[in-house]
Amino acid sequence: MLHILLFLSFLLVSYSHAAVQDFCVADLTFPQGPAGYSCKPPAEVTAEDFVYSGLAVVGNTSNSIKASINTAFADKFPGLNGLGLSMARVDLAPGGAILMHSHPGASETLLIAKGSATAAFISSDNTVFLKKLKEGDIMVFPQGLLHFEVNTGRTSALIWVSFSSSNPGLQILSYGLFGSNLPSELIEKTTFLDDGEVKRLKGLLGGSG
Repeated sequence: MLHILLFLSFLLVSYSHAAVQDFCVADLTFPQGPAGYSCKPPAEVTAEDFVYSGLAVVGNTSNSIKASINTAFADKFPGLNGLGLSMARVDLAPGGAILMHSHPGASETLLIAKGSATAAFISSDNTVFLKKLKEGDIMVFPQGLLHFEVNTGRTSALIWVSFSSSNPGLQILSYGLFGSNLPSELIEKTTFLDDGEVKRLKGLLGGSG
């Protein structure tokens, strides 16, 4: 019984300490750990830590995928640290695409602010959830699942994205395979692609091996 009371007392003390800490603004002078950044001393926190203007800039879509992604994660927006959320701006020219990717640390919600797009995610049983989205539509991608967006319209698209983590992580399938040093022979065996195609994609995305 005594052990139970001591344990409950520990939980109450831990909770009370957590409850009085309103925020944990990232101290970017220290490296980021699995749980995020260390907290900046409260006396050094200012209103600027809770404001970020970087998403106001239109992204440059003059590239091979005709797309731009600008993120507001804790490394750029210290006030997000520990709050369990973050945002990004996606600009897509007509025909532009956000390549198949996943976020191991967060679920994602996107809002079509301008234009239109086709988006989809693939569940762990390989079911495809595909939808053509118009301005004002919202779609959610569950944590860790592969997903993509393509601008299938005739005008540029603006997409606002929110994540359920201040550091959602990102793994792009194409770059993981063809932008790395994974040996071509193993890629061929595990993807059914021939040697010529693997080498072409590695040349395109900067891979080796």
